[in-house]
Parts: sequence; structure tokens; C-alpha cells
Amino acid sequence: MKFSYRWLCELVPGLDTVPAELERIITMKTAECEGIEAFRPANPEVAPDWIIEIDNKSLTHRPDLWGHMGMAREVAAITHRTLQDPVCTQLLPRSEPVVEVRIEDFSLCPRYSALLVEGIEVQPSAPWLQARLESIGLNPINNIVDITNYVLAELPQPMHAFDAEKLDGPAIHVRTAHSGEQLAALNGETYDLDRADLVIADASGPVAVAGVIGGADTAISETTARVILESANFQATSVRLTSARHKLRTDASMRFEKSLDPENTVRGLARALALMKQICPGIRVLGGVSDSRSSLPQPKPISLPLAFVSCKLGKHVTRPHVTEILEALGFGVSETGQGMLTVTVPTWRATKDISLKDDLVEEIGRIIGYDQITPAAPLIASTVPPDNPMRGYLRQIRSQIASQGFTEVYNYSFVNETDVKRFSLNIDEHVAVRNPIASELTHLRRSLLPGLFNSIVVNVRNFQEFRLFEIGSEIHPRAGGELPREIAHLAAVLYNAHGDEQDFFELKRVVECLFPDARLTPAPAKAYEHPTRTAEIAWSGVTIGRIFELHPSLLHGVGIEGRAVLFDVDLEAAAAGAASRIKQYRPVRRYPTSGFDLSIVTGMRVPVARIEDDLRKLAGEGLAEIHFVRQYAGPPLDAGQKSVSYHIEVGAFDHTLTADEVAAIRGRIIDGMRQLGYDLRV
Repeated sequence: MKFSYRWLCELVPGLDTVPAELERIITMKTAECEGIEAFRPANPEVAPDWIIEIDNKSLTHRPDLWGHMGMAREVAAITHRTLQDPVCTQLLPRSEPVVEVRIEDFSLCPRYSALLVEGIEVQPSAPWLQARLESIGLNPINNIVDITNYVLAELPQPMHAFDAEKLDGPAIHVRTAHSGEQLAALNGETYDLDRADLVIADASGPVAVAGVIGGADTAISETTARVILESANFQATSVRLTSARHKLRTDASMRFEKSLDPENTVRGLARALALMKQICPGIRVLGGVSDSRSSLPQPKPISLPLAFVSCKLGKHVTRPHVTEILEALGFGVSETGQGMLTVTVPTWRATKDISLKDDLVEEIGRIIGYDQITPAAPLIASTVPPDNPMRGYLRQIRSQIASQGFTEVYNYSFVNETDVKRFSLNIDEHVAVRNPIASELTHLRRSLLPGLFNSIVVNVRNFQEFRLFEIGSEIHPRAGGELPREIAHLAAVLYNAHGDEQDFFELKRVVECLFPDARLTPAPAKAYEHPTRTAEIAWSGVTIGRIFELHPSLLHGVGIEGRAVLFDVDLEAAAAGAASRIKQYRPVRRYPTSGFDLSIVTGMRVPVARIEDDLRKLAGEGLAEIHFVRQYAGPPLDAGQKSVSYHIEVGAFDHTLTADEVAAIRGRIIDGMRQLGYDLRV
């Protein structure tokens, strides 16, 4: 949203704050400014200007700030100046209206005001008006259209001008569209309408999409002599849905989406009429204002105790000071008792902004300036929150796996039937979402694997290899209408476009880093797992998850080559196992150890864990450490065989082992392994 410094100065006479300082105080007390830039008009007769830009997200809750009048009111209150209202409603004639307005549903259109004006001469706008619109990003069209855009940017009240001669019949009908109706819009596009769209129609059909865009058939042209000025108020949700459905976002729709003040429609007509008389002195108004409206409830007064304000702000405030601030912002204030004020909310702040006494405290606090409030610790007992072991454990696991080169991903907790079937799950065993955020996200997940698979599909487009993990909840339904049970899980994937079987052992190493002394035992493969590369993960005597290579058909089904190895761990079971582990301390070795390598040749289906167990038993008490080095299969080994290499460190606590002692341990291990049926490459 852009604001003209000169425009604000016209609405706040005597404002002498320089643009840069004005930007600062608006940021501190109203809305965050994104920057300020100079504007130099193409016409040298028009004075240069400064444009203050504010992020639209800062104004979402303040419909009044979508126009210069609202921002000028803020500036006047902050700088202790008087706001000058440019609207003079006395200009509007009090005679009977000649434009008939019919509203089908007042919940969609709370108010519609119209005025018929003739004697129009359509021509380019005056240089000052063109420059004013250009400075805030609006394109000048002609004097009539530019006036409606000027009112939109000033009050803010979106308006539209119809060529009265092009309308079919004397009546304007505000209704929902009929199925099959179309509108050729001002932007050159044709839109198919349905019952969900609110339109402005004449006897022949729609002439505008309410609150969004006008029609080309009734647009102002060089031959226009009579116009009907529209100044209406439309329901915010209806405008937003129509705008989104047709992918059409306009300056008018952006303002109507914020819930504009219904009392502003007649003010918009008065302001437009004043500008038209200034620019087209020969105009004549036919009849009075057609003003069709619903009986909207007035904003309820709010009782505001001064003690409540002082307590909330942590700063003593006086009644005159509070009254001055609120009245400067447009609120009505009366004293109804000792230390009690009754505040009347202005209509432009009542649509979605101010409804509680806490809202009023915020208004007072920001105008005073939060920097003027002395920080103080709350006068309440300080208590340490109870320890949450699970949260600490998740933080530890997240840190550990990230240190192994994995990147964390956050996936939606929603899945669709395709995701569920891919991992052999039953869609009926998932919790259905009543109002899904997207048509394809219909159920809550019972596994992290579908989301992680989709992460593979996305990342494989840009990377030959990657490591990803997710910590999240599996959501399992309960009987009897109880809330679903959420179980924390860790799932990780290692993908390599040129991978081999070593990727499985690399991920196994990561599992052993996260869960020391974890045991992997072969397990029957599920449909989505590789039939010979699947194992269960056991830790502290409990099965906590699975590690597997993804079945090649799943990757090939989405056009992906390479290998993906995953593990999925129940973190609640893992946390229980971690809590049950007994810490054992061993003395630091004072004497050096000696090491040697062994390569054991065995069948492909012999688990590596079994080989390591046998090595540990044969090494006995002299074993200091044992490390898996690598696994190899291929020539000169026979088909169906593999060679598993280990590095073994041996030593003693009371002396340094001699070469003979090391050789004896090595020989004992070799002999024992051969007796167990292994072949050794020594």
C-alpha cells in the first residue's frame, strides 16, 4: 500500500514533519513501513512528492488504513494536529432518487448507493490528478474513472461509474448470477459466472462482478454524457471467494475483502460529486441519492476503567490523556463514573477491529508509545516448568542425526489414497478430515513414509544424492469417538542416484550412532521394501523400528533411478529404551592397544551382526574395540559369497601387550572362526 506525503499533508493541515520522520513514527505507532521513495511527475508543473510504502500484511486488520483518510487520521492523532475531512455530504441533493436499486440478499450487499449525473464531458484528467494516481501505482484512464479511483485511494471507498445510456432499463439489480451467465470485463477477459458470484445486473444481465470488476459493455467512453455512480458495500467473504475463484484481484476487491465501513458509501458519492464539479463544472445531478441498505446494528459502547488501562500498560494514565487520544482517533468518549469511561467505537473501526476494552488499551498504548513504558518484571511467582523428557530426547535425536549430514524436512500431516496405497496401508484405518485444506489431502497420516517418499520425488529433480529426515507424529484413530493417538516417529532416507548395497550399511551406521548397541535382525519384507534388504531394529530388548531399501518398483513408477534406503523408528519406544539403559563406566586405558584387520568370507545371507558377535566372543576380555570396515562381493569370490572386513583393537588394563600376546589373540580368533565354518582371508 502506497501513501502520498503531499496527500497526507492536505488532509492534516500544518503538518511539518519531514517525510523520513513521518515514516519512522508511522512504523513505531501504526504500521511497519517498508520504505520511502521520491516521486517526480512527468509534468513539471506538478510538484514532486514522497511516497511511503507499507506492507499490506500490516494493514489486514485495519480496513480504514487502506485509504489516505485513515492514515491521515493516525498521523493527526500522533502529531497532535487537526484532521481535515474532505467530504461535504451537503452537496448531495435531497430530492427523490431516479435510479431504482434492488438488492436480492442484504447479507451479501449490506448497502448500495447510486447517483445519476449528466452533462459529462469525458477527457483526460488534470495533470495534478494524473500525477496523484500515478504516485500510488494507479493508471490514469479518463477524468470520470480517475475520480472514482481517487475516492478509492482516499476514503477508502471503491466506486464504479456506469454509462447510463448503455444500461438496459432504469433499475440496478444486485443479485447472484444465474448459471451460464457471462461477463465481458474491463480487462478484456470474459468470465463464466455461477450462483456463487454476486453481480450488478440490468434487465439484460450482469454488468459488473460485485466488488471485483466492471463490465466492458457499460464502460465509460468518449461519448458518455450520463453516468450512474455506484458506491456500495459488499460482504467481505463473498468478494474474496469470487476473486479467488476467477483468479482476479483488483484494488477494489482487496479493500472489500477487509470489511469496509457501510457508512462510507454516501460519503464516497459526495466526495466524487465534489471532484466532478471541480473538474467538469457543467454537470447536473438528476434526482437524489438512491440508498438501499439493511438495518445494521450500531457498535456497542465499551466500558473502559482507567485502572484497567494503567494495569495493562504498566504506566499510570490520566482521564484527560486517554480521552484526548481516543477522540483524536475518532472514538466517542464520555465519563460515566469515577474512573470509568464509556467509549463509542466509530463505524470505520467496528467492522473487524475494535470490540473489547483490551483493543482500546492497545490504541492508547501505541499512541503514547511503547518506548515510553518503563520495562518491569511481572509481580508473580517465578516457577520452573516441569521437565519434559520427551522434548529433550527429540532435541537430542534431531541434533545427532543432523550432525550425520541429514537435512530435516517438514511434511503435511495429511495424505491421500494414492500415498496410502503406495505403502500398503488401508485408507479406512486413517482418520478422515472433514474440511480438507486441499482436495487431495483427505486423511491424517498413519506413517511418515508417504511424506518422505514425496520429498524424495521433489529433491531428486535437483540432487544426485541427499539425506533427509523428519520427526513427526503418526496419527492413529481410537474407538468410541476419542481423540486420535499421536505417536512420535523418526524417519530418514539416504538417496543416491548411483548407489549400491553400501548405502544400506551406511544408513545402518547412522542407526547405530543414534541408538548405540542397536541390533539388526532380518525380517520378512513388506510390499514396498526390497525383498532381501530389510531388517528390524532392536534396542534395549525392544523392537523400535525397521530399516530397508525401498522397492525399486516404487522409484521406477515415478521415473526415478538409483537407490533409496530408509529407516522408520518409534521414538516413544526408543525414549523408553534410552531411559532404561544403565550407564556403565569403564576405566580409561593407561596402556596402548594393538590392532589388526580380518576379512571373513561367508554366504551372502549370513547377517553381519552374527559375524561380529562371534568375533567378540572369541576375542574375549582382551577386546578393546571392533569396527566394521567394508563388505565386498565379486571376483575372485564365488557367486553367493561376500567378504566382510573388520578392524579389531586388543589390549590389557595392566600392561602393554607384547607382539606374541597380540598374535595369540589373533590366532585364537582365526581358529575359532574357522571352526564355526567361516573362511578367512589372512
